[in-house]
Amino acid sequence: MRFAAHIITAYPHMFPGPLGESLSGRALADGLWQLQTHDLRNFGHGKHQNIDDTPAGGGAGMVLRADVAAAALDSVTAIADLPVILPSPRGVPFSQKMAQDWAQTDGLIFLCNRFEGVDERFIAARQPLEVSLGDYVLAGGELAAMVMLEAVLRLVPGIMGKAESGMDESFSLANDGLLEYPHYTRPQEWEGRAIPDIVTGGDHEKLAAWRRAEAEALTQKRRPDLWAEHRAKSEDEKN
Repeated sequence: MRFAAHIITAYPHMFPGPLGESLSGRALADGLWQLQTHDLRNFGHGKHQNIDDTPAGGGAGMVLRADVAAAALDSVTAIADLPVILPSPRGVPFSQKMAQDWAQTDGLIFLCNRFEGVDERFIAARQPLEVSLGDYVLAGGELAAMVMLEAVLRLVPGIMGKAESGMDESFSLANDGLLEYPHYTRPQEWEGRAIPDIVTGGDHEKLAAWRRAEAEALTQKRRPDLWAEHRAKSEDEKN
């Protein structure tokens, strides 16, 4: 079955956007995955198809109505029984592990919010998974959905090309969750900097050891949180 992505948004023209380019774009054109947008305003109220209203209790901005969000989502879940994702800065952090798990499903539904948020009653009633890209706020969920979807699509069989390309990289299980080692290509020397001899020396065993050491060093320097997790996991495995 093809991986299916359903995007509920007030701005359907934003898609496929970057997802229509490169490998994901080719795969979309070849039918390896499918994308369907659903316009929130089709479920709005009044002649202006209003989808938001002022915050109860006062405050700045507008809030996406619960009845509008629910009607839109219900119309999609009626035809697609898939995980429902609500991009939100207060959600659980997005991770490579999450992308790997989602790539094993038949697809995803993204509800892309705008304004100050969506009425909390919708979240309580429909229980979407709130997911955050990081500790910052975007104008809406569309770009976050694109980022998460690209991370997932490149792990769906047939979309990336060579399956090995997604194995030995940052955060991958094959790399024990570490950051990826440095890469080099031609020319052999550039601005006085040469490719390390061990990379081109032909000794695969030494190269593997060097790459592992570089991955560990980079992780320890740049992501001490990941390094601490790696060390703790290694100790648990020893015990």
